[in-house]
Amino acid sequence: MNDTRQYPERPIVGVGAVIVDEGKIVLVKRKYEPLKGHWSLPGGMVEVGETLEAALTREMLEETGLSVAVGPVIEVFDRITLDGQERARYHYVLIDYLCWPSDGTLRPGSDVDAAIWVEPPMLSEYSLTEKAISIIHRALTLAREAPRPVR
Repeated sequence: MNDTRQYPERPIVGVGAVIVDEGKIVLVKRKYEPLKGHWSLPGGMVEVGETLEAALTREMLEETGLSVAVGPVIEVFDRITLDGQERARYHYVLIDYLCWPSDGTLRPGSDVDAAIWVEPPMLSEYSLTEKAISIIHRALTLAREAPRPVR
């Protein structure tokens, strides 16, 4: 895969999801940089002319095989990866949402090597970033408070 996201002229907007169902959440193992080979939350880039919600639902279907009902925003944050010369190799502005599966079967899609359901007490086994852990915990709190869309 040719990575045209390296050394961008401006930040790239991305969306991600904490997909929650029966107390479990979806994790994916990244196929490409950044975070190649690492477990993370599913997500991807917003395309020109695409709304955030449309990008999110498209990316979740592509990466996980799941159609999702989109809930509230969990957090908006920067992810900047510098190279050895302190230049921004990657610069994303990411918006993570709470989501629930509405259709489909979990399976790894185009940009991931694996997709799994994980119970929160098992998260430490997946070497997630501190930011991902924080977002997951915030999402689980929101999931207890936010009404789940009717299937």
